[in-house]
Amino acid sequence: MDVTALLLSRIQFAFTISFHIIFPAFTIGLAAWLTVLEALHLKTGRPEYRVLFEFWLKIFGVAFGFGVVSGIVMAFQFGTNWSVLSKMSGPIQGPLLSFETFWAFTLEAGFFGILVFGRSRVRPWFYLFATAMVALGTTLSAFWIMVNNSWMQVPVGYVAENGVFAPVDWAKIIFNSVVWSRFPHMVLAAYLTGAFCVAATGAWYLLRKTYNAEAHTMLRMGLFLAAVLVPVQLLFGHFVGDYVHDYQPAKFAAIEGRWHDEQPAGEVLIGLPDPATESNKYEIKVPVLGSIIGSLSLTSKEVGLTSFPVQDRPPVLIPFVTFRIMVGCGIVMLALAWLGSYLSLRERLERSRFLLWLIFLSFPLPFIAILTGWYTAEVGRQPWAVYGLLRTADAVTPFLTARAALTSLILFGAVYTFIFSFGTYYIYRLLRAGPSGRLDEAPYGARPGRPMSLADGEPENLRGYVGAGE
Repeated sequence: MDVTALLLSRIQFAFTISFHIIFPAFTIGLAAWLTVLEALHLKTGRPEYRVLFEFWLKIFGVAFGFGVVSGIVMAFQFGTNWSVLSKMSGPIQGPLLSFETFWAFTLEAGFFGILVFGRSRVRPWFYLFATAMVALGTTLSAFWIMVNNSWMQVPVGYVAENGVFAPVDWAKIIFNSVVWSRFPHMVLAAYLTGAFCVAATGAWYLLRKTYNAEAHTMLRMGLFLAAVLVPVQLLFGHFVGDYVHDYQPAKFAAIEGRWHDEQPAGEVLIGLPDPATESNKYEIKVPVLGSIIGSLSLTSKEVGLTSFPVQDRPPVLIPFVTFRIMVGCGIVMLALAWLGSYLSLRERLERSRFLLWLIFLSFPLPFIAILTGWYTAEVGRQPWAVYGLLRTADAVTPFLTARAALTSLILFGAVYTFIFSFGTYYIYRLLRAGPSGRLDEAPYGARPGRPMSLADGEPENLRGYVGAGE
């Protein structure tokens, strides 16, 4: 095994997954937002909901495309850089990833075509149904990915035979107990990403004094949704911590920065873990709180890293720091959502330019929280690729050279940087252009072969409507 090739392969996978996860996290929440907008438009007939739908549908389409392109690389990497992992876990991971493709992506992509091309060709109720199916597809995609990753975190329902992990109980694999804390935690994170991006866009338009009607709708709906979801997300975050505490005690000790067994255990708020001395520098610690968080007890004994062999300990610094960044982002989002919602109900939010600036600048927070949460989970799992069964060092392709790994890393880095820059710039142009003004559409039943069929009618609730930006 080439140690350098192993390191480069880990960096490459971390880089590509970090890039890719941004887009699904955004589109899962955005698909749900589109469903809400379409339902509100059908129920109320208010044209601003339709304008916002068409506006965010464009952004969804761009993000969806980039998510698909960036996700294709994931499958290739399993074969090129992690062939041993693919061989040993393929009987389980292969079907799970196939389920994600055929059950989720096909549903998502198929109905997305109706969203783009079918509004004038299907009934309004079916268009809403198609929108909901796209949202369901994005959610199912997250479900299957989380099932796959949760099996790597807590392997169940398998038997080791002939050098591979063969499934013996698909129900245990799919309905793994840890999935039901990790999957909602991921979906809620995606919904919060959509909520804060929508609210930040509304705040931006209000600061620029453009699209005032649409901006108010986006700001209020985004903040109200976030105000409800952030506390629920914090609760599911605690449930995720419970599974880590019970199934991955070494990871839990690394996250807590706890080097030695303690009874009762304190909670390290901040510090600088030092593996050489097996202690934390500049530590600020709250007595007993660690036992309360870990076991809901005032007297429980909590395990420390020194209870595990050195070769079985995860790197401490990364999960210790990233976990605190994730929690910090959550607390800031909670404060902004609650304060913004309160002022919005009092009709005072629009007059507070300082808070509008804070909300506008908050849009990176959910992305940062998702990335740091993912780093906490994946780096904290080390040194295992499949926890307790297959070490990461043994999962890499045996004949992979450092030169080949470096070449692919540079190539992926260059291509992804170009794609990300182009995609970000294009989405920025769409956001800056704002919601389109007049809504001209062919009535249901109009035929492309008869251009004048457009004159046969116009939806009453949209007739003569001009967006606030015109």
